[in-house]
Amino acid sequence: MTVRRPASVAVALAAVVALTATACASGDDAAESTPGITADSVTIGSTIPLTGTAAPGYSEQGPAAKAFFDYVNANGGINGRKITLKYLDDAYNPAQTVTLTKQLVLQDKVFAIVGSLGTPTHTKVVDFLNSSRVPDLFVASGCTCWDQPEKNPYTFGWQPDYTVEGKILGDYVKKNLAGKKVAYFYQDDDFGRDGMKGLDKYIDQSLVVTRQPYQPGNTDVAAQVSAIAATKADVVVLEAIPAYTALFKLTSLKLGYSPTLVASSVGADPITVSGLLENFAKQAGSSVKGQDLIEGLVTSAYLPPVDDTSNSWTALFKKIHDQYIPNVPFDGNVYYAMAYAYTFTQALARAGQNPTRQGVIDALKKGGLAGPGLVPFRYGADSHAGYTGGQIATISGGKQVSSGTPLTTDDGDGPVTPYTQPQPQAPANGIPAA
Repeated sequence: MTVRRPASVAVALAAVVALTATACASGDDAAESTPGITADSVTIGSTIPLTGTAAPGYSEQGPAAKAFFDYVNANGGINGRKITLKYLDDAYNPAQTVTLTKQLVLQDKVFAIVGSLGTPTHTKVVDFLNSSRVPDLFVASGCTCWDQPEKNPYTFGWQPDYTVEGKILGDYVKKNLAGKKVAYFYQDDDFGRDGMKGLDKYIDQSLVVTRQPYQPGNTDVAAQVSAIAATKADVVVLEAIPAYTALFKLTSLKLGYSPTLVASSVGADPITVSGLLENFAKQAGSSVKGQDLIEGLVTSAYLPPVDDTSNSWTALFKKIHDQYIPNVPFDGNVYYAMAYAYTFTQALARAGQNPTRQGVIDALKKGGLAGPGLVPFRYGADSHAGYTGGQIATISGGKQVSSGTPLTTDDGDGPVTPYTQPQPQAPANGIPAA
C-alpha cells in the first residue's frame, strides 16, 4: 500500500531540506562560492607599471604591498586566511590595463582588485569592474572620479584626491608666494585637470600666466618648458608623475630657468625623483646630485616621513621592508603601498569570518577605518573618497620636512582647515583588529 503525503507535508519537507542545505553552505562552502575566497586564502589582483615611463618608483608598489601581506600571513593572516596578491605589469598603457584586469577577474577569479595604479589606465576598467560587482579598492590615483558611489558602488579611492590636494597647495601659494606669476605643468587627463580645479580655487587667475599639458609616454617636454620659461613665471605647479617632475627640472635647467616648484605628492617623492634626475643627467653625459636639484620643492604629504622611525607606522613598515624586500629603496612608494595594504586587511577583517565581495564593500561604507594617515578617511555611506587632506612639506637635504599642522578640506568651496587630532598608533603586532 502506497502512503501518499499531503502536498503541504511535501512542501514542508522540501523547505527543511533547502534550509539545511543553506545552513551547511553558510560556512566554508559559502566562502568557497565567493571568487578568490577559500577556507584558508584570499586572492586579490592589481595592475601597476613595472615597465615604461611611469615605472620609476611606482614599480615598487606591487612588491611592497605583497611584503605587507606576507608579513600578515606569517602572523596568522586575517580570520585564518592568507592573502595572495597577483600584480601584473600594464606599463601605464590603458589597453594593457583592460586586458590584464579582465584576466585577473575572469581567469584568475580574484576576490578584489586592490591598489591598481594610474588615472589614464584605471578609468578604462571601472565600468567593467562595477558591472561585474568586483570590489575595486584603493585605486592608486587621486582622481575625483573614484568617488561616485551611486554610479560605481564597488570603486573606492584611497589617497587624497587631486582637487583636495590642489586646494591645499593653492592655499600655500596664495599665502606664501603672494603676487608671484604662476604656471601649471600638468598631465593631460583627469589627474591634471582635477589638480587645477583645486589650485584655481585659491590662486588668483590673473597671476596664472600659462597652463602647459604633457602626454604620458612622450618624454620630450621641451616645448612646454620653453613656453613656461618664456612667461618668466616665478612659481611652477607640477601636476605630474615622478618622471615628468624630473624631466621638467632638467629641461628648465638647460634653459637657465629656476622657478620655485610646487608639486603634487604623486610626483614629489624625493628618493624617486632625485634618482631619476641623476639617471637622466647621466644619459645626457653629465653628473649631478639629484637631491640638490629638488632642494626647496614644496609638496603635500598625508603619510608620515619615511625617515621618522619614532613614528609607530614608519617603524612597522621599515621592519617589514627590511625583512621582506631589503633590496628595494624604502621610499614614499613603498610606504604608500604598505599603507593601503594595511587598509585592505582592516576592511577584510571587518567583513567577518566568511567574507563576501559585498561584505567588504559594506565594511568600508560603515566608515571608522583608521591607519597611517595624518588625516582621517572620508569613507561612509555616501563617500568613497580616501584621505581628507595633507600637510605642507618642503624637500630639504633630500628629505620631506613637514611644516605647520595637517590640513583638511573638500572638493567644493569648503575651507582649508587645520586638523589637530593625534595620529592613531600602529597595532603592536601590525595586524588590524576587526
